[in-house]
Amino acid sequence: MSTWNAPQANVSERLDAMPVTALHIGVMLVCALGFTFDLMEIALGSALSAVFSQPPHRIDSAQLSWLLSAVFLGAIVGAPTLGRLADRFGRRPTLAAMLLWLGAMSLAGAFSTSAAALIVFRVLAGLSLGAYPPTMIAFLTDLLPAARRGTLTFAVLAVSTLGPVGAIFLVRWLTPFEPLGIEAWRWGFIVGASGAMLAAVLYLLLPESPRWLEKTGRKQEAMMAMLRFERSHVVVDRTVPTRPLSSPVARAAQPSGMPVLSVQRAWRLVAGVFFLGSWATAAFPLLTGAVLAQKGVNLSDALLYVGLSLFGPTLGSLAAAAFLDRFERRLALIVTSGGMLTFGLVFIASSSPFWLVASNLAFSTVGSVYISALNLYSAELFPTEERASRLASAWGMNRVGAALGPLLLLPLMRFAGPFAMFAVVASALLLSIGLLIRAPTGRSQRAVE
Repeated sequence: MSTWNAPQANVSERLDAMPVTALHIGVMLVCALGFTFDLMEIALGSALSAVFSQPPHRIDSAQLSWLLSAVFLGAIVGAPTLGRLADRFGRRPTLAAMLLWLGAMSLAGAFSTSAAALIVFRVLAGLSLGAYPPTMIAFLTDLLPAARRGTLTFAVLAVSTLGPVGAIFLVRWLTPFEPLGIEAWRWGFIVGASGAMLAAVLYLLLPESPRWLEKTGRKQEAMMAMLRFERSHVVVDRTVPTRPLSSPVARAAQPSGMPVLSVQRAWRLVAGVFFLGSWATAAFPLLTGAVLAQKGVNLSDALLYVGLSLFGPTLGSLAAAAFLDRFERRLALIVTSGGMLTFGLVFIASSSPFWLVASNLAFSTVGSVYISALNLYSAELFPTEERASRLASAWGMNRVGAALGPLLLLPLMRFAGPFAMFAVVASALLLSIGLLIRAPTGRSQRAVE
């Protein structure tokens, strides 16, 4: 009898060893749907940076900085708070509640009557936007078979990254028409709110994480949830060997001479990397519309360039799904950091449409691999009973950097130019590489605690 359905094996062992089932695919699709509209809401910030940087909606630099930072300010509070709730009350109900709240705040933002009101509703939406990605990653880390955890997680991310592309092109397409007299950017929020609420309802049809139920002492419920997976139709049998957590290879998941990290030390490490990486993966992309406007690109073309760059996360996630489980996570993070340094500099130095589009697309491609790999790498370091709260609080540090970024970088760019602005982003990336060089290598294809 295989490990995944052996009666003597505990729930965690059975989850790690089992094949991919139809229920796994269902979980992935619901997670992807929710993340699609989460990312769509974030991407609308790039559209807003272009819309409110040009007539007739142009607002002053300070107000635009607050508008772009608003969701991240909310995330600073929302990520750690909701992460703790997910560890206490369960992944599934917390994720559903996040999406319902997001939908309500997005609708309120769609019908806001002033920039100040829109900023307030973006802050409130950020409470959920900041918490959904790490909580979803924690949920998937709990459930997906260890041998294919990276591949399947990146498949979810690849599907989800179509949301930002849809958001930008929806706004661009509707800009001249304004259906029902409603401006295009408002339609973006309306569509995002509707999708988020649909995903919230679908979450209620899924089982709770059996691993989380077992770790919190609810063993009977854990077994019932486990049986739902074991009775589900097998889609992909397990063909990749899983290295157990207790093996010498797993215990050696750190550089030579470096002791095994405690949970608290691991959190400090990944929180630092999350904070430093946010200047490139969150703050810089938000400012691309403003950079293009400063280069003299008109609104329609700016939205087109930004929209084309948003195909990058889809390309990056698809590529990572094919190979990420074959390479250690830390190396992927260092390589993609170097890629962001290179392509970001090309974007800042470019003036031709081809290089603006190509460099921004390449930057978003490697940046998406970086932030997704960092979430997965971090989730695998923490034990189940603390996974959501630790990952979400580390992700909260990412949102701190993302909130500070527009507030500091936009005025710097308008005062000293794009090169000065990117010098700050590059410095943060170089510091993050320094941290990663001494970090553990991660748990690719290994069981998690």
